Amino acid sequence: MIRLENLTAGYGGTPVIRGISLDFRPGEVLALLGPNGCGKSTLLKAALGLLPAMDGQVLYDGRDIRQMKRKEIARQAAFLTQSRNTPSIQALRMVLHGRFPYLSYPRQYRKEDYAIARAAMDATGARAYEHANVSQLSGGQRQGVYLAMTLAQDTPTVFMDEPTTYLDIRHQLAIMETARELARAGKAVVLVLHDLPLALREADRAAVLADGQLLAWDTPEAVYAAGVLDQVFGVTVHRTDTPHGPQYYCTPRED
Repeated sequence: MIRLENLTAGYGGTPVIRGISLDFRPGEVLALLGPNGCGKSTLLKAALGLLPAMDGQVLYDGRDIRQMKRKEIARQAAFLTQSRNTPSIQALRMVLHGRFPYLSYPRQYRKEDYAIARAAMDATGARAYEHANVSQLSGGQRQGVYLAMTLAQDTPTVFMDEPTTYLDIRHQLAIMETARELARAGKAVVLVLHDLPLALREADRAAVLADGQLLAWDTPEAVYAAGVLDQVFGVTVHRTDTPHGPQYYCTPRED
C-alpha cells in the first residue's frame, strides 16, 4: 500500500500541496477532487517520486520512496498521465511499453509480455486495432491504447490523471468500469476527476483538495453530506435515490 505522510511538494521551492496525509488502499477506487490548480496532479507526481518531497514522506509498503530505484517504483505503481504525445507507432508496440520495468537492456519482449499486453488490450477494448497506428486512431481509441499500456505494467496501484477528459459518455463509463474491475481484482485505483456526479457515483472514497490542502477524505456519501463540495466548487450538489443507486447532480449555487 502507498501512504503519504504529511507530504509537502511543489516547484522551484514553492509548495503546491502542503501536509497531505492519505493512503491508497488495495481494492478501492479513490477519486481525487478539487478545482483547477489545487494540487491534484502535483500530488500524483509526488506519490510517484516524479516530484521530490519538500517535507513528509511517501511510503511504499512502509518503505521510503527515496530509497527505491525507478524500476522498483514502476513495478509498484503505473501512471496514466493527463497530457500525452501521439506517437507514430503500432498500438500493440505502444502497449508493450508498459512491460519496460520488467525487461533488462537491450529490451527483448518475451511471450509473456505479448500475452499480458494483449490481455490488457482486451480489457480496454483496444485489441481490435492492435496493428493500427496510434496517430490514426480516434481520441477514444487512443485512450484505450494508453490505458492498456498502463494495465500492462501490472502494478498493485494505478494512478490516472483525468482519464475521462474529451471522451464521450460511453467511453467515460467504460473507463470507470475498468477502474472498478481493477479494484475488484485487489488493486488500488486513484483517479483525478472533474466530473463530480461520475466520481461520487463510482468511487469508493473521495479525497477533496483545495489550495493544496486535503479538506475531506471519506466515502462519497459522507463527503456529500459534509457539504465540502459545495464549499470548494461554489455549486450545490444534489443527491437522489434511484433503482440504480444514488445519483448526483450539480446546480449553480444561489447566494
